[in-house]
Amino acid sequence: MNRSVEILEFIGAPAIFASDAMACLLKLVEKIAPTNATILIAGESGSGKEVIARAIHHYSTRAAQSWVDVNCAALPENLLESELFGYEKGAFSGADSSKPGLFEIANRGTLFLDEIGDLDPRMQVKLLRVLDGAGYFRVGGVKKVSVDVRLIAATNQDLKIAVQQGRFRSDLYHRLCQIRLSVPPLRERAADVVPLVDFFLADQKPGSRFSSEAIEKLRNYEWPGNVRELRNVVIRAAAFACGDEITTADLPEEFTNEAFSSSLHTFAALPELERNAIVKALEESRGHQERAATRLGISKRTLQRRIKSYGLTTERTAIIA
Repeated sequence: MNRSVEILEFIGAPAIFASDAMACLLKLVEKIAPTNATILIAGESGSGKEVIARAIHHYSTRAAQSWVDVNCAALPENLLESELFGYEKGAFSGADSSKPGLFEIANRGTLFLDEIGDLDPRMQVKLLRVLDGAGYFRVGGVKKVSVDVRLIAATNQDLKIAVQQGRFRSDLYHRLCQIRLSVPPLRERAADVVPLVDFFLADQKPGSRFSSEAIEKLRNYEWPGNVRELRNVVIRAAAFACGDEITTADLPEEFTNEAFSSSLHTFAALPELERNAIVKALEESRGHQERAATRLGISKRTLQRRIKSYGLTTERTAIIA
């Protein structure tokens, strides 16, 4: 018996699911949300970690207070420090007035730190002190600031390995991991694919539909880029479709390239196959990283990290029409 489709809204972020895995995860979220425990959400890029974080805030006793989120990988170290902790007038060039940090803005509410694994070591120390209840100084400040914030962090990395490699502090890891949640990748909750497709398509091109053959292709795909990739595929297919029915001809080429799809089947599990898939995508896109990332169903930033970790060199070749 199939579970009925559920659509929940958490601070403007919808959760659409029909799988038992997501239903169980959200029941667990309801249970732990009223606590003040720090929560670490693990999961692949694009799997829906931020939606789960917003659900925790929604069900918490802080729901009426501020929700603040920041991507730790999106800002360089010096800007991240001033964003999180604020700064005083004259602290640096351009600081024409004092500014509260995100910790202050989130006081009595929830602060969500995405991609916590990319946090600089110096910032890891400062964050640990704040989590342990110590006051902190704004950049250029002389007066300590104290806040009451519920912290939720997310990562697509294995932080245990990062700790072993010395890239992440073990004491901070254990402090963040008072409760650990894991968001399953889309390939492990195939029942969610069609409800998500219907939701994204209704938003992008109301009144249209996928053919049964196209739906079957979408169901059987491995989705290395998870929900984010699925949304992009639906948007692209809707844009290319000539009529109300979207067919397999409107889908990206990887849906008809069995060899490419097969290499992505174990994309996240086997480093050698991952490296080969990246090399192949770069070759086929002639070194164009954004196009290669699109083919792989990951972000350009993630691709750049993978290129660096595998020691690959890239040289973009001009594409001649």
